[in-house]
Amino acid sequence: MPFTLTRPREFVWQNPARYWGELTAATAHLDTPLAALSLPALAHNAFSMLDRAADKPLRVASKSVRVREVLDAVLALPGYAGVLAYTLPEALWLAETIDDVVVGYPTADRGAIRALGADERLAARVTLMIDSAAQLDLIDSVVAPGQRAGIRVCIELDTAYVTRALGHVGVWRSPVFTAGEARVLAQHIASRRGFELVGLLGYEAQIAGVGNRPRGNPARGRVLDWMQRRSIAELADRRGAVVAAVRDVADLEFVNGGGTGSIESTSADGSVTEIAAGSGLFGGHLFDTYSRFRPAPAAAFALSVVRKPTPDMATLLGGGWIASGPSQPDRLPEIAWPTGLSMQPREMAGEVQTPLSGAAARALQVGDRVWLRHTKSGELSEHVNEFQLVDGSTVLDALPTYRGEGKAFL
Repeated sequence: MPFTLTRPREFVWQNPARYWGELTAATAHLDTPLAALSLPALAHNAFSMLDRAADKPLRVASKSVRVREVLDAVLALPGYAGVLAYTLPEALWLAETIDDVVVGYPTADRGAIRALGADERLAARVTLMIDSAAQLDLIDSVVAPGQRAGIRVCIELDTAYVTRALGHVGVWRSPVFTAGEARVLAQHIASRRGFELVGLLGYEAQIAGVGNRPRGNPARGRVLDWMQRRSIAELADRRGAVVAAVRDVADLEFVNGGGTGSIESTSADGSVTEIAAGSGLFGGHLFDTYSRFRPAPAAAFALSVVRKPTPDMATLLGGGWIASGPSQPDRLPEIAWPTGLSMQPREMAGEVQTPLSGAAARALQVGDRVWLRHTKSGELSEHVNEFQLVDGSTVLDALPTYRGEGKAFL
């Protein structure tokens, strides 16, 4: 059933024993593995992101949620508008009920392109991402301009920070880097029949996706502060020039930037009209390493102890729910409760089992449960069919994930 989000008056998660104890009590009747979503913590994160955005609209990055009822609840809040989807098939599915969906990545899904071109209503609700003429050529090869609805498109800008000292810092996405390159592509789109340029997007991964307080490495934190300050300043100048150049060609409806980790700096960029964010809603443990904000641990998953290899150890069934990105320890789930547990260096989080040791392991018995937090957010939804929506010690509802609705987009 639909639910609403209101600002919580009490920050229960700041008392870990109470918070995790209530999640355990609320879900005690359910078997593991299970995922829980705290309603007050989710609400706190949603409103905190609005506060950080300083009145700029937030577009929800659905990849970081993958639960339709959560998307609906967040979009019902003033200040949130539209979805940034992952794939075109997902966008078409969401656009049946959501009237503004931007696909965050270019598509080569011919079947989905045909479906988009065949439906005027969906074509008016969905915007495709492009960064080269080749992507327009692919669309035309699937459905010729005169035989389909007009296609709304958005140009993606490469927002990486590039210096002689550091090289290319950021993610390798779009080949469009300068105002001149953006203008040329915008002019090409304007000359093509069947396309309408409506937006510009740039995701500053080196700011939004990198925590500037890495655990146990203050020297790296200082380097990240230095890099991020300079990247923010460089990007503000360059993006402003790009937006001006593209607006000379097309009347843009939106300029999208940012991510959960860069809401403040992206909001301060005058050329940006909206901010994309989603991971901060669930509050994965990656965001514990940022100095600018601290989300509540709204989403978590529980696994059961199934064996005791020694009296001082406890082994969980499963656990290898690894996040995307470089293969390093911060991609692993983090043990949230009980405290005083650690994974084994030679096994870590395994597909079939996760052995734990530490002061709390001796007290754990077969059948007990351990709570873990995922690194990011959306990937957790790919491992479970539903989230238990919890308030205090009560399960309010079971919210199906995309997987629970029979969808696996990517």
